Amino acid sequence: MFERITRREEFDLFAAWIAISIAFTFIFIAPGGIISGSGVDPIRALLLFGISLVTVGIGFILHEMAHKFTAIRYGFWAEFRKNNMMLLIAVLLAAFVGVVFAAPGATVIYTNPAEGRNISREQNGIISVAGPLVNLVLCIPFAGLYFAGGSFVHAAPLLTTVGLIGIQVNAMIATFNMLPVSVLDGKKVAQWNIGVFLVLFIVAIATLYASYVYL
Repeated sequence: MFERITRREEFDLFAAWIAISIAFTFIFIAPGGIISGSGVDPIRALLLFGISLVTVGIGFILHEMAHKFTAIRYGFWAEFRKNNMMLLIAVLLAAFVGVVFAAPGATVIYTNPAEGRNISREQNGIISVAGPLVNLVLCIPFAGLYFAGGSFVHAAPLLTTVGLIGIQVNAMIATFNMLPVSVLDGKKVAQWNIGVFLVLFIVAIATLYASYVYL
């Protein structure tokens, strides 16, 4: 399976992973952006960056791999490609506004119309839904980690924090990507099946809301 990930794709995934991890670290350190004037504890910042690396690494990379390998199952070649401008925007928006623009690039699907290898609306919708669906599923083990924190006295704060951030990161990635606009997954899912779109979009928003209000 891993031999299907090219060297260039590995580099693009790594660059996007680091940039998005930095962006999420900013919003966890200063939710209103650094212009809000909130102080930054270097130790806390490093801890949050480390947690972001783990949670974002799992959520972001599995999201893109879900797109890739679903496309491959349909017989198409697909690779993740970073967008340097989007990477920069993601970090700056997180730093100064406190918003994560979770679109550091996209998994590009290569078709060959000359050979009749066009992608159908249904195939495009299923490929698109695979990413956000993975993120919502990942919220489950992170929720388990969050609630299990109370069972481990010495490790409780760390486990609880990793669990909570894991839920929030994956819920944010799912919610953002399910927006039915531009080239985001949500638009392609809605064009394929409006029912599936509504269910996933509502679940993503509800999970994100619950992670901030009830946890």
